[in-house]
Amino acid sequence: MYHELLEDIAQNNRLIHINPVIKLILGIGCIIISVSSQSFVTPLFIALTLSTAIVMIAGIDLKLYLKLLLIPLGFAFLSVLVIIFIRNSGEVILNIQPISWLTLNVTTGSLNEGFLILSRVFGGTCSLYFISLTTPATELFSLGRRCRIPDFLIDLSMLIYRFIFVFIEQAYQIKNAQLMRLGYSRRNEAINSFGMMAGALFINTWESGENLVRAMECRCYDGKFATLNDPDVFSVKAFILVLIYLSATVIIMNITSDSTLFGSLPL
Repeated sequence: MYHELLEDIAQNNRLIHINPVIKLILGIGCIIISVSSQSFVTPLFIALTLSTAIVMIAGIDLKLYLKLLLIPLGFAFLSVLVIIFIRNSGEVILNIQPISWLTLNVTTGSLNEGFLILSRVFGGTCSLYFISLTTPATELFSLGRRCRIPDFLIDLSMLIYRFIFVFIEQAYQIKNAQLMRLGYSRRNEAINSFGMMAGALFINTWESGENLVRAMECRCYDGKFATLNDPDVFSVKAFILVLIYLSATVIIMNITSDSTLFGSLPL
């Protein structure tokens, strides 16, 4: 690979030796708490603490982590802007009339609701990144098999996951070759180059799938992929720390359930 992928990061972080069950309990628990919180305080607390753990404990590069956060938070921010202008509850703070027949109001209730949604997305995103940046996909597949998830779902997920990387690698190589030949120097050439790349990717991916099937048949494939079944030692100390952290976030959620940006105004 010529570019860094999430799987590369997950394979080289400092928390890779922690049992994946513990990391999943922490990540999924934080997602549930963030979504269930009626106040912005708890999701922000989860986001800040997990981000600190990702950067300081797991050793993930801060710049890379911030770049990853910008993608989902950018979409969430645009959605929150729409909510702020279409919700009309509470005192009007700002009145905008871009055209004569359209009036947009920003109220205390809409700001409260918009910030709550944004904080929930922030907390849930950090929780999801904690799982994806510290737990390799191979461990997740192995854990899914131990949890009695149907084999065909595990095998299908493994194939899809593999071909995502095949697809990205081939696209990267083809685009670099096109750039070296000035394939994107003009608009018409860029459109033509993109179409050629899409066609080549489809053909190459199809051929890669057929080659994989033939290779598996030569190795006596019986309809079930083998997965590593040697999990890391379950750390009772780490598990207790996770339970303490989740309990603390639940307590914070209950204490700050009525907290809003504008005092006690309802959302």
